[in-house]
Amino acid sequence: MKTITAYFVRHGQTMLNRYNKVQGWIDSPLTDKGINDAISAGKRLADVKFSAGFSSDSGRAIETLRLLLKQNPDNIHLISYQFPELREQCHGYFEGNDLSQMWQFVGEQVQTTTESGIMSHFGLEKARDLIHKADLYGDAEDNQMFWTRLDRGFDKLIENSNDGDNIVVVSHGNTIRSIISRYAPQLDTGIPTRNGSISKLILSDDKKPEILYYDKLD
Repeated sequence: MKTITAYFVRHGQTMLNRYNKVQGWIDSPLTDKGINDAISAGKRLADVKFSAGFSSDSGRAIETLRLLLKQNPDNIHLISYQFPELREQCHGYFEGNDLSQMWQFVGEQVQTTTESGIMSHFGLEKARDLIHKADLYGDAEDNQMFWTRLDRGFDKLIENSNDGDNIVVVSHGNTIRSIISRYAPQLDTGIPTRNGSISKLILSDDKKPEILYYDKLD
């Protein structure tokens, strides 16, 4: 059996985050706040001895990991991996659109046209299916597609680590919240994962992820 401790960090704020745009597989650079988000997360993790750093292959996650690791000289030269399996969910046709407009369009299917209304009535997983169904091109991931990909990501994290390792993983808001919602729903307060926040998980090759805490900024 192999067990590792994984510190999941949401990337720093980006331009599209700031402008309330849909950002899944498309990318945008970190803002000044986003750079500070990454540096702050790195300082809070500076005393943890990591064996490796991981991120999605999105530029905002890669840059956040780079800035984070710089806060501890012992971590600067760590091996870093970029896995597409750790990406945010793909919103297909809606990528780059105004976030509230996407939810209005998606919610027409269920007569609930706000994000809060859809989430409170249907939850994250059903919401993914609704986005996929509303996508005129069929490119948005449905819930099964999302989890098939993310489960491969978990496998790759474990395969590239040794038993007892501490690793840091820079990923995305809905991706991290989806993990929490599935495996520790009592910790999901309904508030989106915050930029630069840290969530601590225990990953094992023979059981489900264990969530120790979620979305900490202190």
